[in-house]
Amino acid sequence: MPPRPSGTLTEAELRIMQVLWVKGSGTVQQVLDSITLRPVLAYNSVLTTIRVLEKKGYVKHLKDGRAHVYTPLVGQQEATRSEIRHLVGRFFKNSHEQLVLNLLEDQGIEPEEVDRLRQMLERGGAK
Repeated sequence: MPPRPSGTLTEAELRIMQVLWVKGSGTVQQVLDSITLRPVLAYNSVLTTIRVLEKKGYVKHLKDGRAHVYTPLVGQQEATRSEIRHLVGRFFKNSHEQLVLNLLEDQGIEPEEVDRLRQMLERGGAK
């Protein structure tokens, strides 16, 4: 059984996971060729980061000849929710209400968004 993923992804790890979520799988070179954001990463940086992701339980590899093909074990939605849980626990003492209130106070909210939130609340949440 793979180790449990840690609660957060670094920026480099997220860049690589975004490629793997779109492609489904890939070698280090295929991942490197698919990264469009700057700065450009070196092959060894991608390889090292993918190995870290494998240790964290986010990806696994299968051998294809001499190459390793990496596949995500954690979906994008699951990773997003894990990041949000980590954020809520770390900064908002596990209060989702405090997170939402902070977002609303900081960013404001459009009338259409208020209506959508109200509808979600009336339906019993976003589950």
